[in-house]
Amino acid sequence: MRIGLTGGIGSGKSTAAAFLAQFGAQVIDADAVARLLTGPGGAAVPAVRAAFGSAVVTAEGALNRAALRARVFAEPAARHRLESILHPLIAAEMEAQATRNRAPSLVFDIPLLAESHHWRARLDRILVIDCEPATQLERVCGRPGWTEATARQAMAAQAPRALRRSIADAVVYNDGLPLDRLAAALQGVWRAWHDPPPNPVEQ
Repeated sequence: MRIGLTGGIGSGKSTAAAFLAQFGAQVIDADAVARLLTGPGGAAVPAVRAAFGSAVVTAEGALNRAALRARVFAEPAARHRLESILHPLIAAEMEAQATRNRAPSLVFDIPLLAESHHWRARLDRILVIDCEPATQLERVCGRPGWTEATARQAMAAQAPRALRRSIADAVVYNDGLPLDRLAAALQGVWRAWHDPPPNPVEQ
């Protein structure tokens, strides 16, 4: 089974992915793939340097994520240009990892799943982690290097909350949930999708 996992920034999606891995899923993380491709010597670095200049590349040959983030959130055209470079590379690497994997259930952790017709056509189920925008803002502002302005720009750049919920086969509302209740909610979804239905009673 190929499961798509998504949610707005600050929704708790990464925590959910860790629980799904405990239940037996193999998680293929789009953000982790992006970090691989944009790290020192990463395959995406030359194309990004050509598009945005050497100022967005560190001395170690990795992308300067903070500098690039500030630019693309302030300039929609720059964000679209960056996505046109990164998204095909990320998708190809994630599919390559899926092909190499023999786990019975794969979870594709994709922040921009709602925006991507490519991925939605390649998944059996979609799980959305949801919370209130105020909760998102509070969580993101608590991350190192994030300001409220940048957090609001990041939220505005993502699909509307209603769109994410509309594509979901299941939604887990993660607002104020302690970790044990979040785990229980996720396990309920996992069992509903994986446990076979009971045998019909013979007459």
